[in-house]
Formats: sequence, structure tokens, C-alpha cells
Amino acid sequence: MRVLVVDDEQLAREELCFLLGEAHVEVVGQAADGVEALRLSGELKPDVIFLDVQMPGLTGFEVARRLIQTEAPPQFVFVTAFDQHAIDAFGVNAVDYVLKPVDGARLAQTLERIRARLAAHTASRLPLSPEDLERVIAAVQARQEQRREHLAIRVGERFILVQSEEIVLASLVDDAIVVATPTMYGHSSFRTLDELQTRLDPAVFWRVHRSHLVNITKIKEVVPWFSRNFLLRMKDQKTTEVPVSRAQTKRLREYLQL
Repeated sequence: MRVLVVDDEQLAREELCFLLGEAHVEVVGQAADGVEALRLSGELKPDVIFLDVQMPGLTGFEVARRLIQTEAPPQFVFVTAFDQHAIDAFGVNAVDYVLKPVDGARLAQTLERIRARLAAHTASRLPLSPEDLERVIAAVQARQEQRREHLAIRVGERFILVQSEEIVLASLVDDAIVVATPTMYGHSSFRTLDELQTRLDPAVFWRVHRSHLVNITKIKEVVPWFSRNFLLRMKDQKTTEVPVSRAQTKRLREYLQL
């Protein structure tokens, strides 16, 4: 079994690659975004791709949509921080998934199913159909619509409830998620930015960088940076500067007509 691992968070990629190595699986490549995943898939021809669902630029679902149309599509395993209720959407036989943080025992079950599928005759080893994938995406999107209107953030010894639209940005700092509003800073109990992102409106909260999730209605200033990229100055008390990744620069240019 030759595997390609795709995740925009380096630590998540490394952890999954370690677990796959422990299971005697050959990892032939790693990709940090959807564009790189498409390129490496074409070059390396992996049997299986482990795809992070939430990525800047092309999401895991969008990568799968494109690869399904190729001549010899791989098997897919979606790696997701969605809660268990949202995972019910993955109830399609040809769809495998693992939850973040990845559990070794759960990963072993997924690998056994894939090995059996790859060893079977051609007809039954085909990956999920475009119709199956669209059903999964529709079910996940329906679940995402049931988003939290407010979140609890820890400020000192207190937990303060804030409306989601009050959040200016959330950043990964020393393995903790720091949330900023116009008047305060606190820590979120969510383990990853992926997890927090699934609870917020994707039309408003953009993952402009692997370490930063921003409310695009709370951008104070867009500052040109090197290599035609940007820095965002946000509307929090510190006017925090947030770098925009190369993958998100084009989207930002189109949205703001820059």
C-alpha cells in the first residue's frame, strides 16, 4: 500500500506519517495543500490518499472531486476534526475516515478495510463514486449549518461567552488557541484550529494561514508584503498582524478586488 498524506498542519502530517510507519505502510509523499496534493498524486500514483478535510485553498473534498475524474483514482481516507455527529455523514461504504487526533487502533481498522479492498477484484476496489462523494459533502454541509452562535473563551480563571461574530481572529500560539475579540484575549478549549473552524461560518472565517483563522469582516488594513503577498492588520486591541499564505492570497485579492 503506497500512501500520500495531505494536511496543511505539519505536526498533524508528521504524527500521521509516524503512525502509518508503525503500521508498516509506505508513505510515498506529503503535501501541505490541495494543489500540491493534485501534483503529487499525478506523479506518485499512490494507492491511497489521506486527505485533511479542512485546508486553505482547495479543501480535501475538492481534491477528491478532481481526482475521482482521473483515469485511475486512488482510495480516499478523510482526516477530519468534525464531531461524531457530523461523522454520520461518512456512512458510505467506499468512504473511510479517521478523526483528529488520529488514534492508532482506529487507523489500524481503516487500513485493514483498505487492504481488503485493494486485494479484491477490480470492480469492488474502485473508490467512491462522484455521487457518493456529493452525498457526503451535502450531509457534512448540512451539519455545519448547525453552528454555534457563541463560544466560551477562558480569560484568567473565568470562562466568558462571546458571540461568534465578535471574534476577530483565532491563532495557534505555543500549541494553544488564542482567541481575540475587540476588547479581550482568551484561550479556546478546542484542540486545533481545524476543530474551531468547523464550528464557525466558512463565509466569514477564513484560514488565511495555517496558524491563523480570521473574521474577514474584522480586517482593519491590508498591507502589501514580499512576493506579492499580504499582511492583515486586525481590529483587535493590539492590531495584530496576520500573514496571508500564498494559497489564500488569490482568494483575498478576488474578494477585496485588490
